[in-house]
Amino acid sequence: MNMIRTTLVLVPALAALAAGPAYAGDIVGKVKYAGTPPVPAKIQVTKDQAVCGKAEHVDESLIVGSDKGLKNVVVNIADPKDGKKMPPAAKKPEIDQNGCKFIPHVQIVPAGQEVDIINDDGILHNIHTFPKVNTPFNKAQPKFKKVMPGMFEKPDVVQIKCDVHSWMQGWVVVAGHPYYALTDASGNFKISDVPAGSYTLEYWQEKLGKQTKPIAVPATGSVTADLEYAAK
Repeated sequence: MNMIRTTLVLVPALAALAAGPAYAGDIVGKVKYAGTPPVPAKIQVTKDQAVCGKAEHVDESLIVGSDKGLKNVVVNIADPKDGKKMPPAAKKPEIDQNGCKFIPHVQIVPAGQEVDIINDDGILHNIHTFPKVNTPFNKAQPKFKKVMPGMFEKPDVVQIKCDVHSWMQGWVVVAGHPYYALTDASGNFKISDVPAGSYTLEYWQEKLGKQTKPIAVPATGSVTADLEYAAK
């Protein structure tokens, strides 16, 4: 009888452990730019005006909101201890060449998941990646080849360019674990279900680089991380 009772108690406990971290909190915050926000420079379209010149192009490398919030900053835990891998995205990630821009300009993709490289412009593009640890690729994508596959196997920060249209530039941050977030237009972010403990929080911006901050995540609830870049 005792053996049966013990088994009945253990089964729910094991189920709870399998469901997720027993003690986990959220990291919420905002990334700001100190000083006067720069005015994004206009980009001159020098080729394929009929397609690329339909809309104005501006430099997206440093986008600061009215309250100094920084868009497109990648925030992540540098040293997670639970060994979790970044799960595949529910919808396959896309690098879309649309209006002779890479859309989105910055995105986070799981390591090892296939990415669709899309040509929505109906003209020749040539996607060229500049990774630090992954294998680079340099592929022409003619107008009739609307979609072609790509993949980034390892965690990395990858710059992407088009060799046909020199102003086109974007970034893919390849994540090896789930504790990543990308700031919105107001600079806000949230990293959910981080196991309780002390960590190093990293934040990276394509023009301002990477900075770090120590952070302690509570067993329940959330901790606020107010992050800032000095003006350059």
